Amino acid sequence: MKAFFDIDTQLDFVAPGGALYGHGAERLIPAISALNHHAETHKIPLISSTDAHPENAEEFRVWPPHCVSGTFGQQKPAATLLAKRNVLPYDPAFDFATFDLTASQFIVEKNDLDVFSNPHFPALLKQLGVTDCYVYGVFIDYCVKCAIMGLIRSGLRVSLVTDASASISAEAGETVIRDFLAAGGHLIALAGLI
Repeated sequence: MKAFFDIDTQLDFVAPGGALYGHGAERLIPAISALNHHAETHKIPLISSTDAHPENAEEFRVWPPHCVSGTFGQQKPAATLLAKRNVLPYDPAFDFATFDLTASQFIVEKNDLDVFSNPHFPALLKQLGVTDCYVYGVFIDYCVKCAIMGLIRSGLRVSLVTDASASISAEAGETVIRDFLAAGGHLIALAGLI
């Protein structure tokens, strides 16, 4: 089954003034909104990763505090949210058997760059029957890289939506894309998908 993956589109990353704002990232919001709503209209599962850090997150030794759970910056832009959504918490004690799989959008919380750090993420992929992944969001040289390479290592077919994704460093992003293609990944443009 096809699934769309909206990686870390959160206000601290995509809004000017956000704690880890990537210059120009706000320009992606219309494309990401279009992809997310296309998924809803066509009953394609939408998996949206979000940082959900505690105030003392280990990551804050490297990065300034950002996307602290419950803060404004941790939220996704309203245009990227679907009405019927469910949050998969970053909590090893959470009983995945109780998770509502009838939502249109699954918000997967994480406390790390890698969406696979949520212990329930592999089970979500399996329960949804995901085989083909269309990935977009921020930033190619960080969290998007973890997602696309992790999905490939999981044996899934993975495409990166290039015009709905951004890098902090253009050079680092190009290196990630070269490695991604060498690993069997594919590139696609928004117009080729919706």
